[in-house]
Amino acid sequence: MRITQKGQVTIPQEIRDRFGFLPYTEVEFVAQGENVVLRKASTNRRGAALMRRLRGSAGAGMSTDDIMRLTRGDD
Repeated sequence: MRITQKGQVTIPQEIRDRFGFLPYTEVEFVAQGENVVLRKASTNRRGAALMRRLRGSAGAGMSTDDIMRLTRGDD
């Protein structure tokens, strides 16, 4: 494996699958002696970023109670 001019490497699919490195997963590099370890960042901001993107996107003009009645099937 080779580092590109931009400092990028490709994480092999087998490693991504095994350790759950999904797109937009925050990772960090940790120096351990003469080695460098790649691991998931201790704070996962992926969910927070998703919620920020979705916030306010429904816009159906319904209240939370109205939506809950629809999802529960209450009449």
